[in-house]
Amino acid sequence: MDITKVLKAIADKTRFEMLKLLLQHNYCVRALSRKLELSEPAISQHIKVLREAGLLIGVKKGYYIHYDVDRSTLHKLASKIEELASIERKVCNPENAGCESAERKMCHVQKRSHECSNEVSPNIMLKIERKDV
Repeated sequence: MDITKVLKAIADKTRFEMLKLLLQHNYCVRALSRKLELSEPAISQHIKVLREAGLLIGVKKGYYIHYDVDRSTLHKLASKIEELASIERKVCNPENAGCESAERKMCHVQKRSHECSNEVSPNIMLKIERKDV
């Protein structure tokens, strides 16, 4: 599973809504088109992206292909996100971090023992907020 491809696929609002519908019931392109009030070609393009990401499985039923969500891909994605969330921040050591002295003052709050803390300096937060505006 290419996690970046999966995340990009579900980042689109329409594709996310399609996934939610397909988790509840399998649908063909025409039915999805009616439910989402989009053209069939637009639905087909979204399905293509979701299939390439490994999120959809198509099953031919007569003249139509009905789509279903590959839940194992969603479970793998959830597992990767859990792994990401469990990464713990390491306290940096200014001598080994490779930071310039000016950067050290801006980045993290300096403790008296000459170690950086995980607490971000209020000065850097102000600079970040100013850049966002």
